[in-house]
Amino acid sequence: MPYQALNRVIAVGLLLIGGWAATSAPLAWGQQEINRKAKFKVAPVYPELAKRMSITGVVKVLVTVSTNGAVKDAKLVGGHPVLASAALDAVKKWRFEAAQQESTGIVEFRFDTPQ
Repeated sequence: MPYQALNRVIAVGLLLIGGWAATSAPLAWGQQEINRKAKFKVAPVYPELAKRMSITGVVKVLVTVSTNGAVKDAKLVGGHPVLASAALDAVKKWRFEAAQQESTGIVEFRFDTPQ
């Protein structure tokens, strides 16, 4: 019995450490925050299910911006699945400054408990 309790405590501790590391870790190698200035941003709509479940967190989206400033592609790279679609829907409506070549980078959305 004491071994089961010890195993449980160790497992919970490892889960907490892993969760902390996943949320506070820097961007992975080769990823960077998008370096083009956003001209128009749309805020994500906090999903009703997330409100009811008090789900909060950060959603990271890998965005490819075309030369004219429109979002060409957006892919989820991290975050709670209940919050992901709201972040993806919002970032696809963003517009950035025009540039001579496409840009790729990470956009982060922070979902806090709604008041």
